[in-house]
Amino acid sequence: MTRSDGRKTDWLRPVTIKKDYLKFAEGSVLIEVGNTKVITSVTVEERVPPFLQGKRTGWITAEYSMLPRSVQKRIPRESSLRGGRTHEIQRLIGRSLRAVVDMTILGERTITVDCDVIQADGGTRCASITGAYVALADTINWLVDTGAVDKSPLMDSVAATSVGIVGGERLLDLAYEEDSTAEVDMNVVMTGGGKIVEVQGTAESSPFTKKEMDSLFMLAKKGIRELTLIQKKSLEKRR
Repeated sequence: MTRSDGRKTDWLRPVTIKKDYLKFAEGSVLIEVGNTKVITSVTVEERVPPFLQGKRTGWITAEYSMLPRSVQKRIPRESSLRGGRTHEIQRLIGRSLRAVVDMTILGERTITVDCDVIQADGGTRCASITGAYVALADTINWLVDTGAVDKSPLMDSVAATSVGIVGGERLLDLAYEEDSTAEVDMNVVMTGGGKIVEVQGTAESSPFTKKEMDSLFMLAKKGIRELTLIQKKSLEKRR
């Protein structure tokens, strides 16, 4: 199968991660995955939600949004009453980040990660997770370097990518035109150590077999290994 951008079936789109993208955030990243672009920014607050007060543990949460002209036709801005898709994605991002952080070491502070899609061409939730980890890790390194925390609460890295079956072919990292016509669509979130955080798989037009699911998972695992290396390289330079 020839993909419109010339990629092989098991290739990621070009990925770039630019740290310190925003001036005022404790940590920020612009991640570009092909034509998908997401700004992730981190805010640290010396407090926790009421349900965690006095428990000597921290909290990480996320918010996600798409700018009106991140897509070909303008989409309305979401009000304070966010839609179901938005809620689902931001909860996924939060779960993914919390999976690799020891909250007791973080202490009684809240870290909020904002993921703003400025251009969407498929895989926005996966790009958000991958970029959010870098922004979070950079912020935590800063907290350690400044003595705000005694040691890093990071237990591993986390990244995400999409896979799917399009025209009978198994593809890695679907662009929008592939995702919109996929027979099977799957998002996979994994740690750098290879542990599974979440798998979201859907038969869009016809059911798929266990063998196909396993094949897609291994394809995603390959992509996440590559993303993990890109994340590590972007974090090599400390602030």
